[in-house]
Amino acid sequence: MPGTPSADQDKAPRLLLWLAVALFLSYLAVAMSMPTTTVYVATSLHMGNALAGLAVGVAFVSTIITRGFAGRFADHKGGKRCMLYGLVFYTLSGVLAAVVTWLTVPWAAFGMLVVARLTLGLGESLTVVGLLAWGIGLMGHHRSGRVLSVVGMGMYGSLAAGSPVGLGLYNQGGYLLVALACIATPVVGFAMAAPVTAVPPLGGDRLPISRIINKIADLGLVVFVQGIGFAAIGAFMPLMFLHRHWPHAALGLTFFGVAFVLVRILCSHLPDKLGGARVAFVSMLVETCGQLLLWQAATPNVALAGAFLTGCGCSMIFPAMGVEVVRRVAPQMRGTAMGGFAAFQDLAYGATGPLTGLLAERAGDSIVFMVGGMAGVGGLLLSARLAWQERIAMMPD
Repeated sequence: MPGTPSADQDKAPRLLLWLAVALFLSYLAVAMSMPTTTVYVATSLHMGNALAGLAVGVAFVSTIITRGFAGRFADHKGGKRCMLYGLVFYTLSGVLAAVVTWLTVPWAAFGMLVVARLTLGLGESLTVVGLLAWGIGLMGHHRSGRVLSVVGMGMYGSLAAGSPVGLGLYNQGGYLLVALACIATPVVGFAMAAPVTAVPPLGGDRLPISRIINKIADLGLVVFVQGIGFAAIGAFMPLMFLHRHWPHAALGLTFFGVAFVLVRILCSHLPDKLGGARVAFVSMLVETCGQLLLWQAATPNVALAGAFLTGCGCSMIFPAMGVEVVRRVAPQMRGTAMGGFAAFQDLAYGATGPLTGLLAERAGDSIVFMVGGMAGVGGLLLSARLAWQERIAMMPD
C-alpha cells in the first residue's frame, strides 16, 4: 500500500487504518501467547494456576515499568521509531519462547519463559505508545478519541483472532509452533509500518512524568479497574473451560474481542462528542454485568455471553478516558502522558493474573470473575464522580 506518503490531513485516516492493521498482525504475538502460556505452564510444566497466572502477568509488569520510558522515547524520537523498536522486541520475545521448548528442566524452561514474557512486555510498551503518539500526530489532537479507538480495534481485534489461532497452533504443534508464529507476525507488521512517513516530535518544555501522573491519576484509576475484567478473561477463561470439560475453550477471548471491536466501530465518535466520563460510566455498568455473569456461569453459553458483555463494556473506557488525558497535557508531552496513562491498565493486567491465580487455587476459577465484578462496581463510582465533576465544570457561573 503506502510507499512514502505525506502525512497531510486527507491521507491521515488511511495511514492510521494501515498502521492499525500492522498493529493487528503484530499484536498476534501477544494474543496467541496469552492463552497458550497459561495452558503450557499448567499442563506441560505442571506448575499450577498461580504460576500460570504469573507467567502471563509478568509481561504486563514489564510493560508497566517501561511505559514511562516508551512515552519519553516517543516524545523525543518520534512515534514511528518507538513503534518499530517495539516490533523488534516482539520478534525477539518469540525467539526466546522458542528456546523455552528446547529446555528439559521445568524450572529452567519457566525461567526462560519469564525472560521471553518480560521482553514481550517491553515490546508492547514501545509499540502501542509509539503508535498512539504517531497516530495523534497524523490525525491531530482534536481527533484523539478516534485514534485511541482505531488503535484499540487493532489490539483487541487481534486478541479476538489470536486466542483460537494460538490454541489451534498449540494443539497442532505445541508451544514451539506458537513461538514461531509469534516471530513471524511482528516481522510482517514491521514491513508494513516502516515505509510510512514519520511525524517529527514537537519541541517545548517537558514536565517530569511524576507531575504528568498527578494530572491524570483519576483517569488512570478508571482504566485500572476496567483492566481487571479483561485480565481475568485472558488469563483464566481458557482454564475454566478446560477444568469444567466445556467445549470451545478458545472462544472466550474471541467473544470478548468481537464485542470490543463492534462497539468501537459503532461508538468511536462518542468520547469526542459527549465527553469521556459519561461514556465511561455506561461502559463500566456493562462490564460489571458481564463479569458477574461469568462468575455465576453454569454453562459455556452463559460464560461466553459474559465474555461478550465484558468486551462491550471494556471497549470505550480507554478512549473515553484517553480523550481527557490529551486535553489535560501539552502537545509535546502527549507520548509521556499516554505512556503513564496506559501503565494504569498494565498494572491491572500484571496484578490480576498472579493474585487471582492464588485465589483460584483455593476457591476455583470462577472467583476471579467475582473480583472483576467488584472492580467494576469501583469503576462505576469513579466514573460517576468524574461525570459529576464534568457537569459542574460546564455549568454557568
